[in-house]
Amino acid sequence: MNILIGLYQPTAGTIYLRGEKVKIDSPKAAVKMGIGMVHQHFMLVEAMTVLENIILGSRKDSSVFIKKEQVRKEILALSEKYGLDVELDKQITDISVGAQQRVEILKALYRGAELLILDEPTAALTDIEAEGLFSIIRKLTGEQKSVIFISHKMREVLSISDRITILRAGETITTLNKEDTDGTQLANLMIGRGNGAQ
Repeated sequence: MNILIGLYQPTAGTIYLRGEKVKIDSPKAAVKMGIGMVHQHFMLVEAMTVLENIILGSRKDSSVFIKKEQVRKEILALSEKYGLDVELDKQITDISVGAQQRVEILKALYRGAELLILDEPTAALTDIEAEGLFSIIRKLTGEQKSVIFISHKMREVLSISDRITILRAGETITTLNKEDTDGTQLANLMIGRGNGAQ
């Protein structure tokens, strides 16, 4: 995933985005191509507010000055559209882990993400927060955005995915449609055991 967002360069292989071969040579290039990522360990500046974190590093227009009220309206509209409830004027240190994750998602969407990568997104969430995240993911995919959901939790993978790719020891084992598999087969493919192994 760090290759997809331009942090690392591939040593082999090809990346296609919307059917076109692409070279993603920096995080800035990834953002320009509409790729956003929410890392397992959030990349938020604790000394700043939610609003400041969302707009940090964003250059949506060529103006030197940030049009704060216009930006606030844009972010609130995105927040409402996808159910990403956040308090824009709160400090990052004063909001829950689930709210911090929503800030990260909003930050990616504000930059124009059409492909959103979520790395182990439920690791630090309560069950209720995880259900809220799944609702957000369904809204995003309902808007024709793509989400790569990285997880080892079979129940969640089967609940939220359309297609599932199994990786083991850095290799792609297989890709399956959700309706063609179950938790037992996926677990066997992950550990390379039983009739699920290929």
